[in-house]
Amino acid sequence: MTVVEQDDRIVVVDVGLRFPTPEMVGIDLVLPDFSYLRGRARDIEAIVVTHGHEDHLGALPWVLRELGEERLPPVYGGALTIAMARSKLEEHKLDDVELIDLAAAETVELGPFLLELVHMTHSIPDSSAVSLGTDLGAVLITGDYKFDQTPVDGPPADVSRLAELGRDGVLLLCGDSTNVDRPGFSPSESVVGPHLEDVFARCEGRIVVTSFASNIHRVQQALDAAAALDRKVALVGRSMRKNVAIGRALGHIEVPEGLMVGAREIGDLSDERVVIISTGSQGEPLSALRRMAYHDHRQVELRQGDTVVFSATPIPGNERAVNETIDRLYHIGCDVVTPRDAPVHASGHGYAEEVKLMLNLVKPRYVMPFHGDFKRLRLHAQLAEAVGVSPRRIFQADNGLPLEIDGRGAGFGERVQSGMIFVDGVEIGEIADVALRDRRMLSSDGIFIVVVTVAEQDGHSVSAPEVIFRGVPFLEQADELREEIRATVEATLARAAEDEIREVDLLQRMLHDDLGQLVYDRLKRRPMMLPVVVEV
Repeated sequence: MTVVEQDDRIVVVDVGLRFPTPEMVGIDLVLPDFSYLRGRARDIEAIVVTHGHEDHLGALPWVLRELGEERLPPVYGGALTIAMARSKLEEHKLDDVELIDLAAAETVELGPFLLELVHMTHSIPDSSAVSLGTDLGAVLITGDYKFDQTPVDGPPADVSRLAELGRDGVLLLCGDSTNVDRPGFSPSESVVGPHLEDVFARCEGRIVVTSFASNIHRVQQALDAAAALDRKVALVGRSMRKNVAIGRALGHIEVPEGLMVGAREIGDLSDERVVIISTGSQGEPLSALRRMAYHDHRQVELRQGDTVVFSATPIPGNERAVNETIDRLYHIGCDVVTPRDAPVHASGHGYAEEVKLMLNLVKPRYVMPFHGDFKRLRLHAQLAEAVGVSPRRIFQADNGLPLEIDGRGAGFGERVQSGMIFVDGVEIGEIADVALRDRRMLSSDGIFIVVVTVAEQDGHSVSAPEVIFRGVPFLEQADELREEIRATVEATLARAAEDEIREVDLLQRMLHDDLGQLVYDRLKRRPMMLPVVVEV
């Protein structure tokens, strides 16, 4: 999410989310902290989305709902992007948002800004760079892009328009840094199709192809490969079916007559006639492929002789989940093909030479690398220097550190609140560090609950403590440890009574510390200790 502001008017570019890391126990989605926008819905001229991937579009329903104003800003994007946005908003029952399909090269005045989308190539159709004209020149946000000279869905990136913007004067370039560490040029998406067909031709049993559901190009190439080999295709996974339906409605996907079958019809076909296109390329816990790998899918049961083709690479952070899924597939007896085994994937992000080409085309006055980790931001800055941009005009920023530009120059302003907010179930908010820490402790070492009943007059125990534990792996020692816990409780209460400690919170703290030490000494674990003191 990027905020561009002039004269107290705002345009928001992209509203993405990411998925939680393993230590974010119980968290479902991670959103950017958009506190800066709260209470300012009337200042927002528009939200502009570069393309339909979740890390650029996924937070839109949450952001619009949390802005909480009667007048919500309009949303602009390409045709497929807007169709995906509409589908998301309908699920959240946000029906009163104005969604505007803006064609590339059209311009729209948004308060002090002049908005234009510039056609780019990526791994999803209708990807655009966003040009926002300001009093000082254009701010160009590239979105995700590559300079694919043989794209599978139409014309290549609009290099001539980028050059025209450069001639007219680009004030600031905010550029994708994802693949700046890879030398040369990225391979074209069009090379994937023939390799998929080659892999399919060598398979004797059923084929499962998994990719991002939003990678419309890849789905089309899998469909083409299946048709060429006279196989039927079933779509598995809710988002896969939904996005393919949107792609077909907009003409981005063409399906030959009779090619598609329902998932329930797979069992009626011989194995050599079946291709399944599925979600789950990132090992997501509830995805179709993950459920198939654990024999938990209602319609598809994988077996020995099936081939699973991963037509995607793991997003950084997802490697463990993907490897676990692959291992389960091998355990079943499936053959697995990944991009390491065959060229069945092409990245949608340009390599170093493409980043240089972007810099040379638009000739920006200032450069702010983004969309990458700190290593890649630095490498992007070095590429900008290599093509002649002065180091004083390159700004490597952190989230929440605004770049302020005026007629005198550019520099960082005062930091604003940024970071992450979490979606837990249907609730949105900041999950405190202590809450995540407690969840990790519960998942790792379990919980002890000790209920103690004491006399209000003197603080002595009036009945045997009740000990409850869950998720603690010590069944053989359970009875013995219970007795030790009870003895420790009695000793702690006696000490508290001798010191005339009556406050419940102090008693609970003493019990917590003494019981925690006992359990660690016996089990070498630190489960959550929850002492409860009841006065009678």
